[in-house]
Amino acid sequence: MDDRQRYDRATVVLEPPLAILDLEAMRANAADLVRRAAGKPIRVASKSVRSRPVLERILAMDGFQGIMAFTLPEALWLASEGFTDLLVAYPTADRHALAELAGNADAARHITVTIDSVAHLDFIEAAVAGVHSRAEIRICIDIDAGYVAFGGKFRAGALRSPIREPEEAADLAAAVAKRPGFRLAGLLAYEAQIAGVGDAPAANAAYTRAIRIMQARSARDLIFRRGRIVNAVRQVADLEFVNGGGTGSVERTVREKAITEVAAGSGFFHPRLFDFYRRFTGHPAALFALPVVRRPAPDTVTVLGGGYLASGAPGPSRLPQPYLPAGLRYAPDEGAGEVQTPLLGQAAEDLRIGDRVWFRHAKAGELCERFDTLHLIDGDTLVESVPTYRGEGRTFL
Repeated sequence: MDDRQRYDRATVVLEPPLAILDLEAMRANAADLVRRAAGKPIRVASKSVRSRPVLERILAMDGFQGIMAFTLPEALWLASEGFTDLLVAYPTADRHALAELAGNADAARHITVTIDSVAHLDFIEAAVAGVHSRAEIRICIDIDAGYVAFGGKFRAGALRSPIREPEEAADLAAAVAKRPGFRLAGLLAYEAQIAGVGDAPAANAAYTRAIRIMQARSARDLIFRRGRIVNAVRQVADLEFVNGGGTGSVERTVREKAITEVAAGSGFFHPRLFDFYRRFTGHPAALFALPVVRRPAPDTVTVLGGGYLASGAPGPSRLPQPYLPAGLRYAPDEGAGEVQTPLLGQAAEDLRIGDRVWFRHAKAGELCERFDTLHLIDGDTLVESVPTYRGEGRTFL
């Protein structure tokens, strides 16, 4: 029985549109992440999962420890649900959430917030100024892990932190240490230009070679620079953790002595954008099904909805991938539509009204912003239906 038959059989009593998670594929992906991490713990990036029950399943497996949350309200909610060791990976400007954190000693023990400037410290202090019996706030400093060359004329990597050099990190660490009510717990440095950029793209050979050269040089730079930063900060404060990496760079990042843990999220679901890496091959685990509602021509079907575009620079790579049956493609003048999506190809000839077309999202967790429920499939059996964040009424962006 092929995957399409399995998914159709497991969800036969459900009406599409619907989203599934193939548990066998997710377990295989998780096991491969653990193998690549070579003994270092993996912090689970919740924005790539966005389902509390699925997060619980992942953390129950060996090799995974802690959550990398994407907002403070999310971390506060997860803490209230019993999750511990929560790192908020992005600075927050949510005054109400900061006041709630400072006023909740139990949550404050389990949550670390990220900063990259003294201005963030000032903002937090102002936000919690009126809190009675304020709890100590745990701090993580975000370090710029981008690659810079040619005297600053070339840069690769996400535009995140302004903190790049050891002395800058040490100065900010000292500023944290001097302020009552704050404790520096860790460092974070995400190398997006390696972890989030495939080194085997569907592109010309010259572009592929350029990516690989950039990533190799960036990795060498990080081994040296990140190590110096960690050493400089440790002169100021004892660090509980130094986090780095992502799904696409796990085996590279864990080689650095300065790194105590790596992050991963997209690797569990293995969305379309993660097909283009040489060092690992994942199994598509999260998919969504749309029903065929029209047949405009013998080699064309139209499915309901489908315009589930991924974030990032706009382009074809941000479109969902028509996955099963294989061989379908978008109409070039329509693409993925909000209300309907025409699909072309020989495979359309065998589809009838009411049949399902299975898609993969370009990214991982963003799929869950479209669906209230993930239907968990094992083999050809529906074993459980669990809520996404959206299904629990939780929207954090």
